[in-house]
Amino acid sequence: VQLQASGGGLVQPGGSLRLSCAANGFPLDYYGIGWFRQAPGKEREALSCIDSSDRPTYYGDSVKGRFTTSRDRPKNTVKLQMNSLNPGDTAIYYCAATRGSWCPSETDSGPLLFNPFNTWGQGTLVTVSS
Repeated sequence: VQLQASGGGLVQPGGSLRLSCAANGFPLDYYGIGWFRQAPGKEREALSCIDSSDRPTYYGDSVKGRFTTSRDRPKNTVKLQMNSLNPGDTAIYYCAATRGSWCPSETDSGPLLFNPFNTWGQGTLVTVSS
């Protein structure tokens, strides 16, 4: 079972990118799929999660209103649409699957937020620079 995030690249400030999380070996339909990022020298940051009923949850204030997660069931992928990007969004972006169909709540933090995700994919680099 493997997850793979793709769609990263170089984008100018104010631009947009759409990341995709694909699975090799299992259907994503039944799992909560989260997006995370880690910038150099910083801790891993949770961004969003979408549960098996396609209900999204967004974590923290840094991406609310700019990032949107959605599920593409025919393609067995989960997307992260990122708009109004700024240099602070530069990071490696990862997707991960929870053990079940649900997502951590918006107010969870620390182990409660990260421990439910037990399958992690290879990341994709997003660089926001002019």
